[in-house]
Amino acid sequence: MSTTADQILFRYNPWWEGPFKIKGVFDRPQLTEALIKGISSKHILFLTGLRRVGKTTLMKLCIQHCIDKSLCKPNHIFYISLDDYSLSNKNIAEIVDEFRIVQKLPVDQKVFLFFDEITQKKDFELQLKNLYDSQNVKIFASSSSATLLKSKKPFLTGRNLVFEIMPLDFMEYLNFKGIKILKRDAHLLGKYFEDFLKTGGMPEYVLQGNDDQLRELVDDIIFKDIAALHNIKDRGVLKDLFLLFMERAGKAVSINKIAHIMSISPDSARRYLSMFADTYLIHLVRRWGKTNSKILSPQKIYAADLGIRVLFTGFRDIGSLFENYVYLKIRGKNPCYVRENEIELDFVTADHDLLEVKYGSEMTDKQKKLFEEFKARRKVVIDSPAALDAFLAESL
Repeated sequence: MSTTADQILFRYNPWWEGPFKIKGVFDRPQLTEALIKGISSKHILFLTGLRRVGKTTLMKLCIQHCIDKSLCKPNHIFYISLDDYSLSNKNIAEIVDEFRIVQKLPVDQKVFLFFDEITQKKDFELQLKNLYDSQNVKIFASSSSATLLKSKKPFLTGRNLVFEIMPLDFMEYLNFKGIKILKRDAHLLGKYFEDFLKTGGMPEYVLQGNDDQLRELVDDIIFKDIAALHNIKDRGVLKDLFLLFMERAGKAVSINKIAHIMSISPDSARRYLSMFADTYLIHLVRRWGKTNSKILSPQKIYAADLGIRVLFTGFRDIGSLFENYVYLKIRGKNPCYVRENEIELDFVTADHDLLEVKYGSEMTDKQKKLFEEFKARRKVVIDSPAALDAFLAESL
């Protein structure tokens, strides 16, 4: 690497040359605590999730923790963003070697490595395995692509832990906004919650409220992470597809219907749907049942963030927005939707908890009958944020 490249490494790592303190960053205690607990393990810690959801900030908070608690010397911590064009001709091992050379650190000296956008490097799994096996390292890595989770390669089996970073939930939203609601003012929660449903949980947008930020985020994902990566020339169809997905959020959409509406082939519709899901811009939920039912039935679509959905479709159908929020909160429980004899219930989790989401509405008689007859470990009607919190608390 040239001297200029060395300077780039120093710019990414300001703690090498003086005191370091993250400015203007709001913590997400539950996430940072979970990551901090993982620092002492040998595992590679992967952070995945939507672009700009806060993965980089969380890594910087871990770096801050390592420095504040004197877990290592500041110059033993290395952070780099692997989507930096100036590093495009270097593999991960070469970049780490340059770090050790610059800081005069032997291979057996333990170092903390933080790689942003790890999937920008080809064969990153093998490269990380080699680092893990041959050097004294603690590795953190982030990715905005779900292909990280879908990797079939065995190189990192037993060597990694994955944290999917979701947008802010309601309580985090209140914290970021600096809103404290006293018990005597509990009647205000409903209004604040509706404000949250309009705004969503993308940290920058919550703090700044700039609509252009969300539009730019969506454009970056569509044009860079999907069109450019997969060499798709008709970008207009991708934008139209995204709008269709936002309009149909919370509904089951079949591949054939997507193909018909967009005047594309079913194969193209299937590929595009998968591409959008791989970028975390949408989430897909399968139907509950035997394998054939899961594979052959239409999947339900949910927006990755409520603010993005509202920006492109308007603030309407609060019940559907609340259902989308419930899904985001229980996503880690691998929910499916239930559909029998044309009657639908919202979610059944991998733990076999049946959830029906009703915000300001009631189940129909047919839904009640299916709800009562369905065999489940627990059956819960989620009709408010408090009911959702109670369910999640009981699930711990």
